[in-house]
Amino acid sequence: MSNHPTVQRVVVTGIGLLTPLGLTRATSFDRLLKGDSAIRPAAPGITHWLPHALAADVDPAFAQALDRNEQGLDRATQFALLATREAMADARAADWDIQPERVGVFAGIGLGGATTGEALYTRLHEQLQAGRNPTVMHPLSVPRLMPNAATAAISMAYQFRGPTHTYSVACSSSAMALGEAYRSIRHGYTDAIVVVGAEAMNVPGVFMAWNALRVMAKPYPDNLAASCRPFDQDRSGFVLGEGAAALVLETAESALRRGATIYGEICGYGSSSDAKHLTLPSSEGQYRAIRMALDESGIAPAGIHYLNAHGTATEAGDVVESETIRQVFGDHADHLPVSSTKSQHGHLIGAAGATEFAISLLAMQSGSIPPTAFLDKPDPRCTLDYVPREARHGQALQAVMSNSFAFGGSNVSLIARRYA
Repeated sequence: MSNHPTVQRVVVTGIGLLTPLGLTRATSFDRLLKGDSAIRPAAPGITHWLPHALAADVDPAFAQALDRNEQGLDRATQFALLATREAMADARAADWDIQPERVGVFAGIGLGGATTGEALYTRLHEQLQAGRNPTVMHPLSVPRLMPNAATAAISMAYQFRGPTHTYSVACSSSAMALGEAYRSIRHGYTDAIVVVGAEAMNVPGVFMAWNALRVMAKPYPDNLAASCRPFDQDRSGFVLGEGAAALVLETAESALRRGATIYGEICGYGSSSDAKHLTLPSSEGQYRAIRMALDESGIAPAGIHYLNAHGTATEAGDVVESETIRQVFGDHADHLPVSSTKSQHGHLIGAAGATEFAISLLAMQSGSIPPTAFLDKPDPRCTLDYVPREARHGQALQAVMSNSFAFGGSNVSLIARRYA
């Protein structure tokens, strides 16, 4: 039974970011605004077979912040724990008077324990090649590999006894986790939820699979860092990234009671399925997700002041999303700043939605809109204001939107506004 008979307002009070651009929220956002890129040649185990492969990897120094008992966990779970640690400190959650049974953990992750899986199959192959017994594996391999490893680790670390849900819908995973957490708090099932998106799949086996899809960016001449070019005429695909984002969601009542900083109020969530094609986007499905989010928020299209686009720099994806935005926003589309930060931190797959929604909140709080870096020659079929090359500062942003569109046809749109 719900303890809240009325609909609750849901706010974000903590943000943690661990991205290829930086190991903290402040560093990651600061480098975004500077137009820096984390795109580099992929690891040697990948470039041995794919000499021109690119990736956006997290700085190895992240491991220095791990506790001893965290060092044996899968890389994605480690990312999730560190991002959560920053978000919890940012939210001053130690001051909570919320019962642990009313606090949940919702996670979005695309593949789960990719580094663990890679190690398992590598060991199996090596043992078979050497004629040794292949059945001897680490006894905790399955708990490290399972997709809900992050939610389990976070709930145990903080003794949260509310619901723990893991969403895996490719690139929309953590955006959907945010939307469902918002609904859970809004309708009184929980009082607070830590939402985390995490991904660490830059390992040879997984990378080869992505390469086979022919969606990966080719090195840009004379500037590898500029190889992911959303909405640009010379775009060639996206760059796989890794990392995590964590956001603390709670009732406005709880946040106000202890004087917490409020980044924004989540007020709109739309989710739809294309039901058309496994890998090609559908404008109709995207339209429904965005329209649902707007309708729930009660904000007119002209009231959205920044949109963080899915913007993967694929041939079809950028054109379809641009067309959808123009269809939804009408005349306001010409005045709506739209940017894709994947040009700098890469595509974080399961972590993308949470990372980009967090960036949207930081843009609203700071008044600084991150650019679509390296956008030199806009595709003539992409006719929006993509904030090319340089950030815009001093912007009065009252409401922001973030889009996440996934293989499999899952679409999510999220809206946040200033809390008042």
